[in-house]
Amino acid sequence: MEGSGTAIVLGFCLAYLGFVLIIGLLSGRGVSHSVTGFVAGDRKMGGVLLYFVISAAIYSSFAFLGAPGWAYSRGGAAFYVLCFSCLGAIPLYFLGPRARRWGELHGFVTQAEMMGWRFESRTLQGLLAVIGVAVMIPYLTLQMKGAGLILATLSNGAIPNWTGAALVYGVVVTYVWVSGVMGVGWTNALQGVLMMATAWFLGFYIPWILHGGIGPMFRELAASSHAQMLTAPGLTASGAPWNWWEFSSWILISAAGFSCWPHIFMKSFAAPSDRQMRLTILLYPTFQILMVPLLFVGFAAILAYPGVSPADSIVPFLLTRTGLPLGVVGIASIGVLAASMSTGDTLLHASASSAIRDGLGAIGLSPRSDYTERWLMRVAVLAVAALAYWFAMDSSISLVALLAATYGGVAQLLPPLVAAFYWRRASAPGVTAGLLTGIVVNVVLLRHPEWRPLPLHEGIFGLTANTAVLIGLSLLLPGGGATHRKGYAAAA
Repeated sequence: MEGSGTAIVLGFCLAYLGFVLIIGLLSGRGVSHSVTGFVAGDRKMGGVLLYFVISAAIYSSFAFLGAPGWAYSRGGAAFYVLCFSCLGAIPLYFLGPRARRWGELHGFVTQAEMMGWRFESRTLQGLLAVIGVAVMIPYLTLQMKGAGLILATLSNGAIPNWTGAALVYGVVVTYVWVSGVMGVGWTNALQGVLMMATAWFLGFYIPWILHGGIGPMFRELAASSHAQMLTAPGLTASGAPWNWWEFSSWILISAAGFSCWPHIFMKSFAAPSDRQMRLTILLYPTFQILMVPLLFVGFAAILAYPGVSPADSIVPFLLTRTGLPLGVVGIASIGVLAASMSTGDTLLHASASSAIRDGLGAIGLSPRSDYTERWLMRVAVLAVAALAYWFAMDSSISLVALLAATYGGVAQLLPPLVAAFYWRRASAPGVTAGLLTGIVVNVVLLRHPEWRPLPLHEGIFGLTANTAVLIGLSLLLPGGGATHRKGYAAAA
């Protein structure tokens, strides 16, 4: 794609960014100018918005860039994405409605705020805020890297990564600042539809243009010297065979952390009813089907275009090399951008909300007025975006590896969340010590993988240590926290 063609495709992308900005700015109309309005949409987010804000928030740059990149470079290793996506929403089906009830009774809008109340511990609330923001910023970094990579590839390098990321996330920051969670919800609905259409189109078109169809593509690949790319557990980043121990542990740790992401869990507080929350979770798998055609795209390029680097750029690379009409390339590029923005806006909003609501609240500096708190959340949107942008421009780690590393940390939130609802004897010392132990074990083994006693994801060892300490200390130092308070039984 040369000269004028590049300009046309980039014109499509810029027009889309302008359209999303308008939708995002208008979405805040009709919502109260309060913290509850900014963070939870006045707890009146309808079923369609809730479906898209959860589903589209999960499918990100990782879905359109990282997953096809893994299918292209690591073959069957990419099947792990399908496995954990099917399992990961199960905990939220049980935890989400319980959290919604507590939120409605006590005014909670963040995960950490709810947990601080349950265990009567500001220390725990502050710790959860720090951990939540710490794991969401790398995930937001992933989205910014993806957005920069898309525009850089489509423009043949004319738009540097840093410029592309700044342009896309300048739009995201603006509508999150103005409209809060409703801006996230309505733009995610638009982006979700675009993502699904783009995924299915590319998943059929690319194999057809390169191999004559999906069936012929797999037959050619099976008959080639790359036949091992079709079998699980696939390859490691270095090209060596991956082992089943690590492949399975990546599935388990990702499934464990899936529902615990603060930006996903917080949407429980926006649901209007338990029934709507459960229905959204039951419908969620209909969205994750879009991962299948995206893996087809990665497999299609193995024989046709060997040696593309980085592998995460294979989708935008194919968009510029497969003879698509310029209008189609432009629309497909918009779908890929939508994947980055639909997750990035949710992460940005949740990180900023928790940083102010929980971070300041934990140290006794809660804003005195609703107006002040909402204004500080908006300032935090700018601060979080700036920090994630700095990391995005300074990091060379692959998109999937970055996501997998953050999952090891966020999965440590699962034992405290389960204990909050299902074990009255769980105590603040047990939960806090367990959480810290799990985080430390995860970080140490992430930095020193040679210390792992078995070839498992480091998060598995952290989760094991976390659970053991939580149970042990809670038995030694019991204290049910808010189990005596009015409203605790509402989560039963």
